Amino acid sequence: MRLIRAKDYQDASRKVANIISAQVILKPDCVLGLATGSSPVGAYQQMIKWCDKGDVDFSQTKTVNLDEYVGLAADHDQSYAYFMRKNFFDGINIDQKNTNLPNGLELDAAKECARYDKVIADLGGVDLQLLGIGANGHIGFNEPAEQFSVGTNRVDLTASTIAANSRFFENESMVPRQAYTMGMMAIMQAKRIVMIATGANKAQAVYDAFCGPVTPQMPASILQLHPDFVLVADEEALSLVGDKL
Repeated sequence: MRLIRAKDYQDASRKVANIISAQVILKPDCVLGLATGSSPVGAYQQMIKWCDKGDVDFSQTKTVNLDEYVGLAADHDQSYAYFMRKNFFDGINIDQKNTNLPNGLELDAAKECARYDKVIADLGGVDLQLLGIGANGHIGFNEPAEQFSVGTNRVDLTASTIAANSRFFENESMVPRQAYTMGMMAIMQAKRIVMIATGANKAQAVYDAFCGPVTPQMPASILQLHPDFVLVADEEALSLVGDKL
């Protein structure tokens, strides 16, 4: 595990954007694993600027996203497919046929999970996976559980995750209760993993995930076992860690 300390969200976002852009420059046809939520938006905005300047070229890049809400169509304004187009894909020169997300409208969970695992496998796996971390330690939508998930799975979102995501919806009752999420195996098989963690509300999760034991009750803790894991975190997110990392 490697820690990159950042001053604040803007600094952390730029550092993450540097890492992802370097991956694309070194391997233009790489497979990026991407995340949604507020954490990666700053990095996406920075990469859009660099793409506009011609500093990075996404024309050969392929992507797989971590997750999608069950029940939301790709054109729904709260779907993660829509989020990715609005916050990243529409701003760069990527071929959107090369972007992949779970299908939230597929109600046959076994069928959709098998399909998405095959998409990832057919691409040769993920070269660089971007992650955020939930306040309860979830990565993707892999919530605290009795055991680590393996492949893509349909999960019931916890009350804390629903409450956290309600800020993106008109009210909490409109937040979907289930999601498809990439499993821990696909995440851990990525050649490199980069996590961005910022803000005081992530401090406890960062401490528990990386200064405590590896346990499925703290899903992000499994990243301690990855051979090329980079944590980019700001001062507030690292406030409980001290010099333990």
